[in-house]
This record gives sequence, structure tokens and C-alpha cells, in this order.
Amino acid sequence: MMMWIMIMIALLCAFLAGCIYISTRIARLGIIRRAASGKKGVGFVMGFAILLLVTAAVYFTLGMMNTIICLLHLFVFWMLCDLAVYILLRKKDGRFREYYAALPAVLLTVLYLAAGWYMAHNVSVTYYTLETEKQVGSFRIIHFADSHIGTTFDGKGFYEQIKRMNELNPDVVVITGDYVDDDTTYGDMADACRALGELQTSGGVYFAFGNHDKGYYGSDYRGYGADELVEELAGNGVTVLEDDNVLIDERYYIIGRKDRSEEQHGSSRACMDELICDIDSDGKYTIVLDHQPHDYDAQEEAGVDLVLSGHTHGGQLFPFNYVGEWTKENEKTYGLETRGDTNYIVTSGISDWAIGFKTGCKSEFAVIDIKGRDSSFNPRLANKSGK
Repeated sequence: MMMWIMIMIALLCAFLAGCIYISTRIARLGIIRRAASGKKGVGFVMGFAILLLVTAAVYFTLGMMNTIICLLHLFVFWMLCDLAVYILLRKKDGRFREYYAALPAVLLTVLYLAAGWYMAHNVSVTYYTLETEKQVGSFRIIHFADSHIGTTFDGKGFYEQIKRMNELNPDVVVITGDYVDDDTTYGDMADACRALGELQTSGGVYFAFGNHDKGYYGSDYRGYGADELVEELAGNGVTVLEDDNVLIDERYYIIGRKDRSEEQHGSSRACMDELICDIDSDGKYTIVLDHQPHDYDAQEEAGVDLVLSGHTHGGQLFPFNYVGEWTKENEKTYGLETRGDTNYIVTSGISDWAIGFKTGCKSEFAVIDIKGRDSSFNPRLANKSGK
């Protein structure tokens, strides 16, 4: 929570600074200077009015958070362009008669954020291959998190991703939280759950809660609560695991944890020792679904084989990708890490939250091939990445 308070304060300060800076830059444009008759105060007011109109247009199109993101990027690119022009002018005699930094600043911002929009709205597939000494054969997991249904795609749009997953022939599909958002409508939630019912697996579909799934503002805010979500999931063949486990094919366990936010809101969740005390992990592969990557030491000590998480959105925006690690809110931001005999994979998420851009990562779901010591070679288990 402290991390988010710090981020929001920093965003507000940067937003205000950006508004002031950009307004002064607009005031330097020749057409504005002439209209203001060279009066700097009048020029600043005109510049601020123009910025306000543009900001309002972006707000009504993309919403408040994306408006802030757009303005902050324009702020940064405009400062960089001003610096480039200043350096260029120092190498020349005299000065340019007009102010030239505005156009490249706007173009760079548009192109950069267009790429970020594409990275957020086009879902890639990331492949991993993990080997184990346990004699569990080979099996394929599809792992996704942070769909936040209703952001980059609605419930019906989610069907397209389900079709892609089916084409990859998963043995099991796991969802590590934030399936829905606080603003996901009941209709979108129900449509997305029905889409999950179309998944074709031999081992089933499993779900662990994230911090947004139960809703921060109560069931009245979005028209349903955790019970209704569980009912829709279960009705479409999805097994919801809250500090519980299931043994699949006598070869591997799926262990689903309650989210860490339960502890932050005065509730509780089982520790790793409690979660594994009643399972026979000898010779069986153990997979933990834990939305937030925040309990690595205990998971390594427990000796589980694989921990799957989301929550971080891959760091979302460059250069702030690793703020979660710097503040100790997350132990890893993205990708694969191995500690002892335990592998950890954090996905950047299949969709997005309130921000519609990803400039530090991409939207994805993960395909994880587990290859046991007794597995015969299977060409689909080769490491690769693609779309």
C-alpha cells in the first residue's frame, strides 16, 4: 500500500510540473507569441488553455489514468527535445527564429505511446521448458493472469484468446488472479467465464484469486461479489483453489493460495508449511498458484517445484519496471528465476489495468512444458518464443 501511495503522490507532482512546463513551451510557439503580443503572462494562459482542451479530449477518449500517462510522456519527450535543440544551438552561431522543439516532441510521444498501446493490446505467447528429476512424464501448462476483463478486451473478446490456447493443446490451464477488475461488469464477467468453459484440457482449469477479483469497493459497486464470480467459474468447469490443492493424474499437484491482500485487509491465509503438510509430494510435481510474487523464501524452503504468479504486469512502463522490487513489494517483476530446486515464473499479464499502454513489457500468456526424467523427447518441448 505504501508503494502505491508513493507512486500516486509522485504522479500528481509530475503531472502538475508537466502542465506548467508544457504550457510555457506552447507559449513559445510563434503563433502564440504573436497572438499574445509578446506578453509572457498572456502567452502562458493561452498555452494552458490549449493544453486543457487537448487534455480534456484525451480524457473523454481514454480516461483519467491514460490522460496522465500521455501528458507525462509528452512532458519527458518535450524536455528531451528542448535539450537537443539547446545543444544544437550551442554549436551554431545565432539562434533559430522559431521554436522547433514542439513538433518532434509531439511526434515522438505519439509514436512511442502507439507502440505501447500495441504491446498492451496484442497478446504474445511466451514459452518455457522446465526439466525435473521426478518421474512425472511430460505435460503442458498454460498460465495467464491479470486479464482485468473489460480493459483491453471484453468478455466476448476473451474468446479469441481461448481459441489460441486450445490450439496449443494444454494439459492444464491455470489462472493466477485478477481475472476481473473492480469495474468489470457482470455481463463481461459472465461472458469471460463462459469462454473458459470452451477450454479443452485433459487435466482441468484452475483459478486462484488476485487482489482485484473480490472487488475493493464491495459487491454493490459492480453488481456482484466473490461468491457470484466463483459460481460463474465453477459453472463453467473451473476449479477455484483458496489455500487448497488438487492432485492431477497421480503426477502433479496444483496448490492455489489465497491472495496476499487477504492479510493486508485483516484476514489471513495459510502459510506454505500448512499448504504442503497434507500432500504426498514425494515423486510428484508441485505447482503453486500465488498471485503476488512475494513469498519466495518460504516457497523455496517448502520445496515446491514451481510457483506461478502475475500481479506485476511486467513492470508496465519503462523506466519504472522494477519499482516493485526496489520497494520490496515484489520479489520478481517478470520471467523465470530459479532458487534451489524451485522455479518461479511471473507473467506480465494477458491484459491490463487502468493503463492502456505497456512500454516496458508486452501482454502475454505463458506456455510451460514440464519434462520429467522419464520423458521421451517431444519436439514441442523445445524452447521458443513467438506470437
